[in-house]
Amino acid sequence: MTPDPSFLLAEKSSGELRRELGLFSSTMIVVGSMVGSGIFIVSADIARTVGSAGYLLLVWVLTGVLTLIAAFNYGTLARLLPHAGGQYVYLREAYGPLIGFLYGWTLFLIIQTGTIAAVGVAFAKFTSLFLPVLGEQNILFAMDTFKISAAQVVAIGSIGLLTYVNAQGLRQGKFLQNTLTLTKLASLLVIIMLGIVVGKNSIALSANVVHFWDAFRTKVS
Repeated sequence: MTPDPSFLLAEKSSGELRRELGLFSSTMIVVGSMVGSGIFIVSADIARTVGSAGYLLLVWVLTGVLTLIAAFNYGTLARLLPHAGGQYVYLREAYGPLIGFLYGWTLFLIIQTGTIAAVGVAFAKFTSLFLPVLGEQNILFAMDTFKISAAQVVAIGSIGLLTYVNAQGLRQGKFLQNTLTLTKLASLLVIIMLGIVVGKNSIALSANVVHFWDAFRTKVS
């Protein structure tokens, strides 16, 4: 049956958001936001802080439990308040419009902006491992204390490119998000398999198992 064109026109002119994200794409958005560059960066800092493999795994387990609790809470809130706006809607209903308004602008100007900048910097640092010419040591422009490195250009360029693709429409952004998230998960799986199969080392395994809970402070020179 062909839909009535007048109905489609009314639907488009109503100002409502179009629901084009299915279960898979929605799941990829959540997975992509949770499994990020922090997994590769924060793990080293945690290991240096706690000082043992056992405490490192314990921290990951505890944070995983906390994240799961938060996910259940957000799922309940989304079911009770199925409106666009996410946390803004929840805070507005719980604490009033002012708190929701302040959070929305804080998210836009600081929280989300800072997160995007941090991910861009992490991407540039990992890129420089494969292409040293794109590292922070390669200064492209300098004026007194103000400097622009190749890594900064890569970070800004990656953010600009992703912004452009998402601005083209929901379908393009959805395809890019799904592709990058699947690539990220596949890379993690490959790293895990390489660590189990190729990187198996009896000395390292013995040291981790014997001193599993023996924490010690690590100094970085």
